[in-house]
Amino acid sequence: MKFKLTLIAASLMAAGVATAAPSNDELYSMIQQLKAENAALKNQVDASDQAVEAVVVQAEAMASNNPFAAGNVSIGGYGELHYNNLDDQNGTKDKDAVDFHRFVLFFGHEFSDDLRFFSELEIEHSLAGEGKPGEVELEQAYIQYDMSDHNTVTGGLFLMPVGILNETHEPDSFYGTERNPVEKNIIPATWWEAGLMFSGDLAPGLRYDVAVTSGLDVSKKGTKTSFKIRDGRQKVAKAQANDLAYTGRIKWTAMPGVTLAATMQYQDNITQGNIAESAEATLFETHAVIEQGNFGLRALYATWDLEGDAPKLTGYDEQTGWYVEPSYRISQNLGVFARYSEWDNQAGLSSVKSEMEQIDVGVNWWPHKNVVVKVDYQIQDAEKATGTELDGMNIGIGYSF
Repeated sequence: MKFKLTLIAASLMAAGVATAAPSNDELYSMIQQLKAENAALKNQVDASDQAVEAVVVQAEAMASNNPFAAGNVSIGGYGELHYNNLDDQNGTKDKDAVDFHRFVLFFGHEFSDDLRFFSELEIEHSLAGEGKPGEVELEQAYIQYDMSDHNTVTGGLFLMPVGILNETHEPDSFYGTERNPVEKNIIPATWWEAGLMFSGDLAPGLRYDVAVTSGLDVSKKGTKTSFKIRDGRQKVAKAQANDLAYTGRIKWTAMPGVTLAATMQYQDNITQGNIAESAEATLFETHAVIEQGNFGLRALYATWDLEGDAPKLTGYDEQTGWYVEPSYRISQNLGVFARYSEWDNQAGLSSVKSEMEQIDVGVNWWPHKNVVVKVDYQIQDAEKATGTELDGMNIGIGYSF
């Protein structure tokens, strides 16, 4: 002990702590004081750690009970402003207008790792209400639950699993100011229903969707109608559900940059029983999306088959359309495209001249990956001599976040 105290004294003297050698008692007293101070500091550190841990625990508890805590709630949206300068070559239905076509907000909430909610609220054409041009629409509001690592179930109001644009239609994700006329008039996008859908993986890169939902209703207060598919969307607004719809889709994405998909839907009566005669309706749709390097290609075919004398008399028993759209990215921010479309909502009757054709060519510029400026030119051709043929320019600005 005496030897250790001597070494400590020598170290203190070498460090300039003391100018004279302290006695052993003084050294012992100094060591005891240092031990006491060290113990006090340790107690302070332990207290600080406990306080920090308590704050963390309290913050985690608050986050678990707070639906607006970071990580629980997601907010997003998209919008698009359009300018259309189109001349009707066969009549007086010219279109020269500026329209904030869509303003959409997404709200989602994650209840747990395997249970979530998603919604989409949209205002179309800027103003809604009596005598106004727009609408306020709830396009999605559903609960989704992961039954396993590869299978989910969705319940509520959701977009139908069909086509290229129906589920993914943010303006920065496609070419052209306006959505293509085939998916608009034949599928008909944007199309949502209420019901239950099971989705999952059958194999790596092979996915399925099977849904039972509310259906279309092309009847108008029990009288005969045009049977045009787009007019049958009920939008889950006090929708009649006498006849449900059954939908199935297979999607293949095993090759990078390639998506192939096919959808079928069956509905026993597309008039919801409001017209005495049965009108079975079957949809078949298939499409391909290819992105290889700077080259892109989209192609889609869709057709409806309606049974019954009422649709057959006017040719609405067959409604069909297709388009092909090659594109090329000149740079990361600039791309060009061309699209050829054909569609006919009365293809079942050859005597009815109802086929439409449209050519679109244009350019997309992305100053940011989620912001796009679009300029394109369209040329329409109506088989019917008195049909509307709108030729001219479209300009658009769109965003998503």
